[in-house]
Amino acid sequence: MSDPTGLPDEAESTVRRSDLTPPPAARGGGGGPRPVDADERTSARSSRRGGADAKERQQPKAPRTARRKGPRGPRISLPRLRTTGPGRDDRPDAPRARTATRGRTRADGNTRTITLPRVQVPSALTDTGARILVLTGSRIRPIAEQTRPVWHPVVEVLRWVSALGWTVLAVGLVAWWLTSRFAWAELGMVAAACLVLVLACVLLALDRAKVRIRADVEPARVTVGDPATGRVAVTNGSKRGMLPLLVELPVGETAARFTLPALASGRTHEELFVVPTHRRGVVPVGPATTVHGDPLGLVRRTVEWTERTELYVHPRTISLDSLGAGLLRDLEGEVTPDLSMSDLAFHALREYQPGDDRRYVHWRSSAKHGRLLVRQFLDTRRSHLAVVVDTTPEVYTADEDGVELGISCAASLAVRSILDEQDTTVVCHGETASRTTAPLTLDSLSRAQVGDLDLYASVGEASALAPDASIAVLVTGVDRPFIQVQRTLDQFEPEVVKVALVVDPEVPVGVRRLGSIVILHVRELTDLRRVLFSGALT
Repeated sequence: MSDPTGLPDEAESTVRRSDLTPPPAARGGGGGPRPVDADERTSARSSRRGGADAKERQQPKAPRTARRKGPRGPRISLPRLRTTGPGRDDRPDAPRARTATRGRTRADGNTRTITLPRVQVPSALTDTGARILVLTGSRIRPIAEQTRPVWHPVVEVLRWVSALGWTVLAVGLVAWWLTSRFAWAELGMVAAACLVLVLACVLLALDRAKVRIRADVEPARVTVGDPATGRVAVTNGSKRGMLPLLVELPVGETAARFTLPALASGRTHEELFVVPTHRRGVVPVGPATTVHGDPLGLVRRTVEWTERTELYVHPRTISLDSLGAGLLRDLEGEVTPDLSMSDLAFHALREYQPGDDRRYVHWRSSAKHGRLLVRQFLDTRRSHLAVVVDTTPEVYTADEDGVELGISCAASLAVRSILDEQDTTVVCHGETASRTTAPLTLDSLSRAQVGDLDLYASVGEASALAPDASIAVLVTGVDRPFIQVQRTLDQFEPEVVKVALVVDPEVPVGVRRLGSIVILHVRELTDLRRVLFSGALT
């Protein structure tokens, strides 16, 4: 059945702009544009609206971009974003458009993100706060020092109470307040019990035993792996008997605890302990303290009786043959290319100049040539060994174990050089020892820490401590680039023998030379004797 308006069905009709506009020939006819009556204008709007609805049914997810003319003027429909609050579309077809938009958002996985600005505190406010803290600190500190005899004993007593003690005290105070407010008799008993218990524990900790404690460690210096034992002797110095007492002695990262029996007046009790020496380093021992308190642990008061001592655990060393120099060889010194006017190594004769010492005039040659000639010498120097250890774990194959092996090699070289009565300088991660004894040199190596360091600065420090060095040894790992080794060792004088001792468990043991640097490869500490047997340091 046909539409009464004479138009095709809405599902099959498409109204074009040309159908609603007269053809050019019709417009060009001398009467001007033909007026359109109200019925035709209404039919055109219905046809356009029907065509748009048909397209939406065919493609429901496509954005609406059709234009529509009417009394309100042209209107363009753009793809809509998900919005909330004011500005939402209130058209009748808005719910369908929002539903389609939400479906597309879920399918694409795109969500709207909101970035909040970072809150920044004004610099003037922070500077003012820091200035106030400085002023108040500078003013409060003198007052605190003057009133220290008043508040310091109170603070020390408050430190006696443990966390459990503060908890029991808080429970007692809260129970006391509830009892006074609600007249609860049971809570009053709890409050009284807690407060009396804390007071009794404080009174028990006030007892000060008169004892003398002595802590010794023998020997004071050991090598890695050697046994080291300590002794703690406690003497009762009071005129009455002493109850059992707990003595604590920190040893390295742990603490030794001894429960002393009851001692009569003047009696002494001794306890032995073992100090771990499986790692190189400095083990602090002490101070020995006595612990006064209660069995429940509410109050704990400690009193120090001894000073802190240190046990040096030296790195492993190996006995080496003589390095080929020493006191006997250094009587005449090592000859250098530097010219000098007063030394032992005669070089040549030159013409006398004003200011020269007349003692060095060679009279026989002067009489023969008819003019004054003086002796000229070559400067000489004593043998001086400078050793630098690279403590960066990343350049060694075995990480920290490789660093420990490098420190052991450096210690062996230093001890051998000192036994040869040579001057010796050792630099290891900020620890230095120059022209000193073997025990003090090993003490410095015991204090050295393992970690990253500026190798160039360390070698520069060694060259400053030993400007007259004759041999410079750099102990490093196989992963250290050779260009860095060469650059750091070039800080020494050109006449210095430069040696790079490379520690690597995978490279064959041997000696080779690259330019002016002698490279020694060792796998373990015993290989050091083999590579030095070739005379690489002479």
